[in-house]
Amino acid sequence: MKNKFYKTILLVAFTSGIAFSSVSCGDDFIEDVQNKGAFDSNNYFQNEEQSFSVLVSVYDVLRKYSGGFENTVTFFNAGSDDFYSGGGSSTDGAGIQSFSNYTIDQITIPKTYWNDFYQGIARANLLIQRIPDAKMNDQTRNRFIAEAKTLRALYYFELLKMFGNIPLILKPITASDDYYNIPQAAPQDVYNQIEADILASLNDLPLSIAPTNKAEVGRISQGTARAILGKIYLYNNKKDLAAEQFAVVNGTPGQASQYGYKLVADYNDLWKPENKFTTESILEVMHTNKGNSDWGFWGQGKDEGNSICIMIGPRGYNRLNPAAPDIVSGWAFNTGTNDFFNFMQNDPRVNATLLNAKQLKADGFIDYAPAHNDTGYFLNKYLPRRNEVSTLPGAPELNYSRNYIVIRLADTYLMEAEALNGAGGRAQALLDAVRARVGLPSVPVSMQAIKDERRRELAGEGHRWFDLVRWGDAPSKLASRGFKANKNELLPIPYNELINTKIKQNPGY
Repeated sequence: MKNKFYKTILLVAFTSGIAFSSVSCGDDFIEDVQNKGAFDSNNYFQNEEQSFSVLVSVYDVLRKYSGGFENTVTFFNAGSDDFYSGGGSSTDGAGIQSFSNYTIDQITIPKTYWNDFYQGIARANLLIQRIPDAKMNDQTRNRFIAEAKTLRALYYFELLKMFGNIPLILKPITASDDYYNIPQAAPQDVYNQIEADILASLNDLPLSIAPTNKAEVGRISQGTARAILGKIYLYNNKKDLAAEQFAVVNGTPGQASQYGYKLVADYNDLWKPENKFTTESILEVMHTNKGNSDWGFWGQGKDEGNSICIMIGPRGYNRLNPAAPDIVSGWAFNTGTNDFFNFMQNDPRVNATLLNAKQLKADGFIDYAPAHNDTGYFLNKYLPRRNEVSTLPGAPELNYSRNYIVIRLADTYLMEAEALNGAGGRAQALLDAVRARVGLPSVPVSMQAIKDERRRELAGEGHRWFDLVRWGDAPSKLASRGFKANKNELLPIPYNELINTKIKQNPGY
């Protein structure tokens, strides 16, 4: 897809027009439906090129995981037992701070977690509705629809995990629709819809896309869609169906699957900025410095850099010894907890996962300025390396081009083992493969062993909080942070979405 994947052709107009903004039920919608200059989508979708540009815009929302200050990775890390919010002070980002200490409410919750994913859904809905009229071959048309439906399913899944009670919207909303009275759907109805959408899309997707296929790398394949479906089944407690999908994705543990997925031999290689789309990558967010991202539009969907990098770097970092890591000063978010640091000791992945700045400072190798929630432990996987700093126009802090992996093979191995209830020979083989990759011996498979392995293997990648909630462990693990059972398993719905609508706030907020 080359650089087309990084640019939304003509879609800047869409993001402020009826077709996309109308899915938000807040006050901002009124201005949008009256925007006479909005792009008229009725004259679009004439051919494959125009349809593809809209598909690219659906993919663009994937950057919500790792782009902008309100990226979901640093946010959900901050609410887990592995990391604090960090940052410059206790007021540095009301959303991330209030989530980390569980004072979050309908005002401090960043509204983009609702709006951005619904924007992706709206773009997918428009493509699915309009592409039948485009002049293009049916095989390509069906593939575009399958990609859009899979991404729409993924975005609905993220909304389900965060908010639970959400409207289910499957067509573009127009000014004549009663958009203030769109009800929230039962979560199971949303699950049923997105599961069915992916199942219906599988045969129209390519079996796999080779990392060397520069024109298409990053697009949804059958392997990607099955991994997403398996994860959806797992969260929907359909473990047999989840295990079935994961088994197809994973193949024989430790070997290459039918889709070409295979564990990377060296765990440390996963975190090298230049290693994009490895054999372990199933779904990966593409970032680039070629968008020249700058402060004026950072976090608004048009910026294309990875924001995790600058957010997690130590403040005032000063390299005093050439043997010390050559990283850039950052904003000190997601400092590691002492409990997590102790948990990781004697694990071969500890140095790839955490930078022990406290020890480096004590040894005279570096200096840094301790900030909020400082423990001296920083998430090493995405630290901003000096050789990554962009020399192109735009703010260097906002233009890190490192990709973020949403789903990788070690994750699906452990999810399959979980779906098998942590028992049996295949679950044992899956757990063993993840451990063997880092030189660890076999341990008897169990749900606790799988939980521990996920915590070590996937640390800082944005999964831990959702794991704790899914397992029912969050109330005990996060009690000291203020987590309340039967409340904090879901986020509060942003206040703007409640005004003059049928949408009801989640319990406890």
